[in-house]
Amino acid sequence: MRSIWMLLFFVPLFTLAQNKKITLEDIYKKGTFRPEFVQGFEPPAETLFDAKDVKDEGGKAINTQDYAASADKKRILFFTGREPIYRRSSKSTAYLYDVATKKSIRLNEGKVLHPSFSPDGTKVAYVLDNNLYVYDIASAKTTPITTDGKWNFIINGNADWVYEEEFSFSQAYQWSPKGNYIAYYKFDESGVKEFNMTIYDSINNKDYRYKYPKAGEANSNVSIHIYDVASGKQVPAQFQQGDIYIPRIKWTQDDSKLVVYWMNRLQNNLKLLLTEAATGASKPLYEETNKYYVDINDDWWFLKDGKNILFGSEKDGYYQLYRHSIDGKSKIQLTKGKYDIAEVNGVDEATRLVYYTVAYPTPMDRNLFVTDFDGKKTTQLTNGTGWHRVELNNDFTQFYDYYSNINTPQTTTLYDLKKSGNSIVAVQNKVAGENKKLKSLLSEYAMGKVEFIRVPNTKGDTLNGWMLKPADFDPNKKYPILFCNYGGPGSQQVANRFGAASMWHQMLAQNGVIVVSVDNTGTGFRGEEFKKKTYLRLGQMEIEDQMDAARYLAKQPFVDANRIGHWGWSFGGFMSSMAITKGADVFKAAVAVAPVTNWKFYDNIYTERFMRTPQENAAGYAETAPVNFTHLIKGKYLIVHGTADDNVHFQNAAQMITSLVKSNIDFESAYYPNKNHGISGMADNTSFHLWNKMTNWIYENLRDNPSPVGVSVPVQSEKKSF
Repeated sequence: MRSIWMLLFFVPLFTLAQNKKITLEDIYKKGTFRPEFVQGFEPPAETLFDAKDVKDEGGKAINTQDYAASADKKRILFFTGREPIYRRSSKSTAYLYDVATKKSIRLNEGKVLHPSFSPDGTKVAYVLDNNLYVYDIASAKTTPITTDGKWNFIINGNADWVYEEEFSFSQAYQWSPKGNYIAYYKFDESGVKEFNMTIYDSINNKDYRYKYPKAGEANSNVSIHIYDVASGKQVPAQFQQGDIYIPRIKWTQDDSKLVVYWMNRLQNNLKLLLTEAATGASKPLYEETNKYYVDINDDWWFLKDGKNILFGSEKDGYYQLYRHSIDGKSKIQLTKGKYDIAEVNGVDEATRLVYYTVAYPTPMDRNLFVTDFDGKKTTQLTNGTGWHRVELNNDFTQFYDYYSNINTPQTTTLYDLKKSGNSIVAVQNKVAGENKKLKSLLSEYAMGKVEFIRVPNTKGDTLNGWMLKPADFDPNKKYPILFCNYGGPGSQQVANRFGAASMWHQMLAQNGVIVVSVDNTGTGFRGEEFKKKTYLRLGQMEIEDQMDAARYLAKQPFVDANRIGHWGWSFGGFMSSMAITKGADVFKAAVAVAPVTNWKFYDNIYTERFMRTPQENAAGYAETAPVNFTHLIKGKYLIVHGTADDNVHFQNAAQMITSLVKSNIDFESAYYPNKNHGISGMADNTSFHLWNKMTNWIYENLRDNPSPVGVSVPVQSEKKSF
């Protein structure tokens, strides 16, 4: 009798173990679902130095977690007290450490930006107070390259705000291949309008002002200068001035030749100018035009043969790879296909091969391919559906494959690359990590299975999406639906990788909400036309697709058409604001976090790329501004913003509320003082509070029987999160 009782006692416990509920504390207090980390090919720190030997000039230990080594590994820069500035910029106290003598010196009394070794490791360049300096290690002499730097007027060697955000770089100087020259940007910001934010940190608060060019407004005047390290002389690079951008500079393999990337303000004409370091004189090297715009990235390689350029472009309708000779006589398209290359993983010049990841066999998947420099032989190295994120070693003999799919955590496998006849093949070496602990843990929870869906829109396209139903889904019930959407140009949320449907999404499903994500027109990895057809009406086709998807799902027998909501952050917050206004007949509730509410309020490089200027496209701006349509709102609306958001200004929320009040629309809001666009913080409880606030609001406004439980994970990654 006792054994039977024990069996009856333990069976319910085992069943309960498969139905544990995710909590907010699991994510933001305990890190319960943190995956395992598998080290790639980067050498561990202990092979370069012993941490106990690294001390400052007074004998005090220096934190060694943040560092950069010279190419010859003889010296190391350690960075302490790092302070973030904007998305990509930060300043820190820098110590120069000699591996042989084990001695350290502080690079400068102040905190510096972008300290970097010369190629031969004998010098260090850095930026301090908007000026660029070079430090000679042997003589311990610091030489100012510029002296005219001044806050909100002149910046040398560091990007202004809008270049950092929209052209994705902050360090605005580069050493030449042999270190004989330094090419650097000078930004004259004097003509750019200031934006001010209040910092609530004292009795009287602080006023923070910086230069932020909004749509249609003046940019910095940008010039490129080339400094001769030996002589101290410098020359300006010569190019057509005016209302233009210089989104990149790159040295060729020739130490005396710099390439300046010139782009018009409309961003539909890109020119590469081959520039002589000694004189600044330039000549055309490559030009590309586009009826929409040309995307800028770092997929440009000036090959060691000194004769060829390898680069990526959408000019064939999909993002593919090309090789052109510098003299312009040879032009070869290396890759062809009705798919987009998502990433170039490595260029092996010794064997004339390029490795790249493709959105294939569907736009939601990723697989590794290799092609020769003549475009004659292409080999697929990973296979099947799912997401292969790869890291190659320096000599292209091995790669780590970090593989997952939307329902399965990552497995990491090391592969050897071997030659087989005229082909390269991947041979499994070992499984380096399987996330066994996480997989076992997830089996204890009531996890729903994510399904991919195909949704027709009214324009004849089929949209990619995923749907997450509760683990105990009952087809005879009617469920509320929450759309989780970003939707911005070139982005992707519907991806066949673990984490695309997050633990927050799983929590919502556990508590009776079906979660859906649909990649609308304008998102990436489906070719140029699909991405760029939203040109001049940013948000119009996008929200129409979300509405089409909501109407389509509303017809399903298990969906409650009166309880369909929309959630988004940044561009997604803009989409949520469009959903509750222009989509008022479909969406009954919306949560908008850090939304753009009028494209006139956002920066000019991003906005004009897709919309041109407000002066040129007044109707486009008017038709896609949620502030103009608050009178249409019928449902519930929650708007959330950080007051110190340097990217999407708090102004967007304030202006939206002004319009809501004018339209006599009830709403709810939450504001986080001194928080930037990410609205995050573990120590001060910001992250926990924010996600708990949003979760409970969603329950209260979408469910029949709301209850205050919540969980969260950070916002999904995307091409650009404002």
